Amino acid sequence: MSDVLVEVMPEGSLEVLSHQEVERLRETGVGGKHELLRRCALAVLNSGSATDSAREVLEQYQDFDIGINQQDYGVTLSLKNSPEKAFVDGKMIRGIRELLFAVLRDIAFIETQTFTGGPDSGHGVTNQVFEILRNAGVLSSGAEPDLVVCWGGHSIGREEYEYCKEVGYQLGLRQFDVCTGCGPGSMKGPMKGAAIGHSKQRVSDGRYIGVTEPGIIAAEPPNPIVNQLVIMPDMEKRLEAFVRISHAIVVFPGGVGTMEEILYLLGILMHPENQDIPLPLVFAGPPESAGYFQRIDKFIATVLGEKAQQRYQIILGEPNNVAVTVKSGIEEVRKFRRQHQDAFFFNWHLTIDPEFQRRFEVTHENMAALELNLDQDAHTLAVNLRRAFSGLVAGNIRDEGARAIEAHGPFEIYGERGLMKKLDALLASFVEQQRMRLPGKPYEACYRIVT
Repeated sequence: MSDVLVEVMPEGSLEVLSHQEVERLRETGVGGKHELLRRCALAVLNSGSATDSAREVLEQYQDFDIGINQQDYGVTLSLKNSPEKAFVDGKMIRGIRELLFAVLRDIAFIETQTFTGGPDSGHGVTNQVFEILRNAGVLSSGAEPDLVVCWGGHSIGREEYEYCKEVGYQLGLRQFDVCTGCGPGSMKGPMKGAAIGHSKQRVSDGRYIGVTEPGIIAAEPPNPIVNQLVIMPDMEKRLEAFVRISHAIVVFPGGVGTMEEILYLLGILMHPENQDIPLPLVFAGPPESAGYFQRIDKFIATVLGEKAQQRYQIILGEPNNVAVTVKSGIEEVRKFRRQHQDAFFFNWHLTIDPEFQRRFEVTHENMAALELNLDQDAHTLAVNLRRAFSGLVAGNIRDEGARAIEAHGPFEIYGERGLMKKLDALLASFVEQQRMRLPGKPYEACYRIVT
């Protein structure tokens, strides 16, 4: 499709618009917002890419551009120099077209909306998360608890991929919907398995929700199974969206991004006001992943303590057992929310400390300034460790992270000697198991542990 201008009609979103709404959308396509729209649109069009580097994608398609055209009936998108894989016989693949307009919908909504409560207050952040999800059509007031969030890495081996696909299949047979980070690997496998399970149960309206954010979507573009895509403004709101809409969470093998998610969730669940709130959490993988989960379990025991360990269980093999455990846990969630008159579609009852909501800007200065020592409460340590892992994600796959490291060298992480040794060992195991980059690609460390 090189040097070809393509005009695309709306699909799935933004099909019926007023003139005022059209004008708001056109404003999204100009100025600084245009680059944000261009990058996210390119990620969707580049679905199935063999790279996990946002920078590589942006450089490969540096001539790609997008424009918003006003029509009497609404808007169309004009695309220049789009990836050829987004088309078949000259026509854009329908699923990609749906996701493309989901990108425009979310970015326009975020950029033009005045959110209730202010963006910096705790309730304001939660309201913003709620309003974005509602606008995206993710929240359904009539639905029973049935949404399983699956976390895990994009860089996994074949055995791990087949395992998470089988778990997804068992979840689909029980008519559960699946939400992931929308990318490949452990994010694709559960969706693919669930789609097969849904097909056997003749479920025609299965939901495969992908929740992402602009900084990582290019490195982890939506997989082909995703039929509802949501782009949150930043990582913190993305993580909150996961836990607010989930009825259970399954964690498959992954790398630093998965560890960031684990620390975020455990830090929240350890809040005194959340101690009695049920949220099933299962770490699951094939028997070959035993060493991976043992290292993580040991690290959690060291940094967060036994109370954190009590919030999850580890299941190796037995995909059916994972699904049965999730089903039992979701029944507890149903009972609790009915008892406390909390919504099934959004976990309002869960308390999230503002420190977990505050956006962490990944810079060399901020990474070096993190307080990483065991002489603080587990909740505070979880916040700072989560931020450290967020920085490593940025260094590994985000364009801005790669450029910062190119200019100033690896991020330096300072902390208590004992804790830093354990952190270094955990990260070294991720590198050894090729969990930091796609298999076959050499890993250049984006960090340096300083004791």
